[in-house]
Amino acid sequence: MLSWGIRMNDQSNGLAPILCAHLLGKVDEELVDLLNALEPREWDLQTIAPLWKVRDVTAHLLDTALRKLSMVRDSCYVETVTIRSQQDLIALVNRLNAEGVTVYRRLSPRVLIDMMKSACEQSARFHESLDPFAPATFNVSWAGEDRSLNWFDTARELTERWHHQQQIRLATNRPGIMTRDLYHPVLDCFVRGLPHAFRDVDAPVGTVVLLEIAGECGGQWFLSKGPTRWNFVARPAEEFTSRVTMSQELAWRVFTKGMDTKDIDRDSPREQITVEGNRELGEKVLGLTSIVG
Repeated sequence: MLSWGIRMNDQSNGLAPILCAHLLGKVDEELVDLLNALEPREWDLQTIAPLWKVRDVTAHLLDTALRKLSMVRDSCYVETVTIRSQQDLIALVNRLNAEGVTVYRRLSPRVLIDMMKSACEQSARFHESLDPFAPATFNVSWAGEDRSLNWFDTARELTERWHHQQQIRLATNRPGIMTRDLYHPVLDCFVRGLPHAFRDVDAPVGTVVLLEIAGECGGQWFLSKGPTRWNFVARPAEEFTSRVTMSQELAWRVFTKGMDTKDIDRDSPREQITVEGNRELGEKVLGLTSIVG
């Protein structure tokens, strides 16, 4: 496989690559166990995705796994689409998602689970076979990349598998997958969209925005304004222009449009969401969307 000559110690926007292909199988094992445990009535419970019930989210997870295997692994493209803008991409993704859900939601839970297990096993093996530092077939558009490496596309895949499963867990009142080995890489990937989200934000060079996600799966990310762009840096926590703190329980929902952050109160409890210092910069963090559509 072709390589761009990028080595393991190279970084993306000031952060180390997220090498997580081995985690896809683990997340999907949790998914299959979860689906097997659902009662018949739970398949029709509403999720926080407005248009999707549990069976719809499951159908989406099956569709995207099969679709990516078909296009990326097998180089099978059944239609030619011209993408001229981010809006074109969003429209395409939304259409493909809706079409896939329409088809697969008709399947029985037993058939869905059997197909999911096979698709997930194939998907995990495929991602593990990729050179993480070779060019990916699809760029991570929400991070503003024109070309991405496989490690970033695989990390993006992990966020999709994790957060949609989390939607099912939330809807069915099941415990979330709040373990550092599986959730921290998801958060780390979501955050990679911040430099692109801040691309038009003007501030003095050296301005630092601190994002702190509280909990054992979280961490701290320091976004700094450089001479030409915003980037991540290592910086003491006490040096910041704006500081945004949120709980790990809410973080995934903030970055996947799973909650409305427009009316967050500045004095809301620390375990929820707080913004200190420059509120305008902090609210820009809350507006980060790390999904397409």
